Parts: sequence; structure tokens; C-alpha cells
Amino acid sequence: MSILVFAESADGSIKKSSLEAISYALEMGGDVTALALGTIDASEMEALGKNGAQKVLHVEDERLNQGHIAAYATAIAQAMDHTGANILVLAKSSLSDIVAAKVAIKNGAGIATNVSELPDTSNGFTVKRSIYTGKAFANVSLTTDKKILGIKKNVVALKEDGGQATVEKFDVTFDDADFGAQITGSEVAEGDVLLTEAEIVVSGGRGLKGPENWGMIEELAKELGAATGCSKPVSDIGWRPHHEHVGQTGVKVSPNLYIAVGISGAIQHLAGVNSSKVLVAINKDPEAPFFKAADYGIVGDAFEVVPKLIEAVKKLK
Repeated sequence: MSILVFAESADGSIKKSSLEAISYALEMGGDVTALALGTIDASEMEALGKNGAQKVLHVEDERLNQGHIAAYATAIAQAMDHTGANILVLAKSSLSDIVAAKVAIKNGAGIATNVSELPDTSNGFTVKRSIYTGKAFANVSLTTDKKILGIKKNVVALKEDGGQATVEKFDVTFDDADFGAQITGSEVAEGDVLLTEAEIVVSGGRGLKGPENWGMIEELAKELGAATGCSKPVSDIGWRPHHEHVGQTGVKVSPNLYIAVGISGAIQHLAGVNSSKVLVAINKDPEAPFFKAADYGIVGDAFEVVPKLIEAVKKLK
């Protein structure tokens, strides 16, 4: 079995979620080839061997640095044909969801997104996928010769003990339509750790009473090496930027640890965080809905609890 993994990158670095996708492909068995697009350092691609890739195909075209969706789909489709890969694995993201759909059309492949486990091949090819914003699961059978899997974060443990991958230049035949869309600008989320890649997320809600009190959220996040997030009402009233909004209509996250401070736990917010491995709620209202979903809860005033947490983390470090 030959498996191709799209190694999505940002600013010349492979995203951590794509490293997990490579480890996922390795767990499936067979030969794993990664595809890297745009300007990426050779050492960055060689290091993908640690995660399970035997080989990396590199399409070195500066135009691909801008994320042209049609061009990405063309490159991936041709790479599947070149390697004879019958399975494509991608880490779920806003970009890969669209690209995967276009590749499926180009190569006549069956597709399943939000995949949450390794495939069951005991009787055909069945994958378990998350549906209804994480409220339920569906078992989907893919019967096509070629298959595309968009996997969620934290589906398998990240492998980091492999060797170096060989890197080969791969030439793709593009046409004008692949770069027909003109990208006039882009807005990139800021922060030391991005929400979509974070292992730990610290979020705040209206319980913080105002933007001037966000310093303790940022300090706790800094001590934990975490990203910061917020509830929708907080971003709506301008306390925090919209790219930090976590929830059903914002960013959906799947960290190992999600800490909600002063967030009541509306169903829309929970829909964006229910894939987290561990949920911690801090709220002075013992009836806050978040406590029903949380693995751990602290009933108390955030302005008393969070500073104590920060001090405790510093002592542990």
C-alpha cells in the first residue's frame, strides 16, 4: 500500500498537524511519501523522516507560497499518480478541506473528513468520523480504489524517532487556471502559539469583566506554552481579536488541555472544544453548563484562582 501525505506548511515550516498526519499514515502501514509545496528548507523536509515519511516530494515553486487552492489540488493529484498512491492523508484544516475535495474530483477518489481513528480494514475499508460538531460519530465505508482521509488532531501519537527522509524534486504541470485566482492580501493570526496548532489553550470569557484583565490569561498561557482563545461574546464586543474566537462559528480546537476561564459553556462554544483531551473549567457559578462537560472544574473567582495557578506552574517549572 502506497500512501501520500500532504505536508501543509506556513512561513516555510511544516505544520505540527501535518507531522501527526505522517505518523497516522505510518500507523496504517505501507510506504509513506510526503508532498511539500513552495519554499521550504531542505532540513525541514528531511526531518519528516522522524515522523514516518520515507520520502518527500518537493514542488519548489514560489507561487505555491500563497496557497493557491487549485494549484495545490493539481500538484497533489499528479503526485498521487506519480507515486501510485491509493490513499491520500491530510491534516484537517480550512485549506486542506477544500483542497481534498478538489483532489477527490480530479482522481475519482472517495473522501472522508474529520476522521478520528485509524481505518478498520477487517471487512473492506471503514473509517470513524466525527459529525454534528463532535456530538456524534459515523462509520463510513469507502469503496473507491483511491481514498482521501482528512484526519483530526490527536488521532495518533506523534512519532519522532525515525530517521531522515530523502527529498526529491517533483515537477508539476500547471496551467493558467491553477493560478487564476488573484490573492490580494492575507491576514495571519498572531501569537507565539497558534490556536490550531496548540497543545494547550487558555481561553477567557465575559467573566473576566473587561479586556484590561486579560493579562493573567496571557501570563498563564505563556507559563504553560499555550495559545490564548476567547468566547464569541468576548470577540463580538471587541475585547479580543476575532481570530481568537473558539466555538462552532469560530476556531475549532483539539488540544491536549483546554482551560476555560469565566466561560459559562454555551453549546456553541462547547462544539468548538469537545475534541480536546482534557477540559478544565474555572467559574464562580457552580451551575455553569461548562462543568457538565469538563473533566475538572474549579468553582471560584477567576481573579483569585488564576494567579494561584500561575504561581503553581512557576513552582513546578
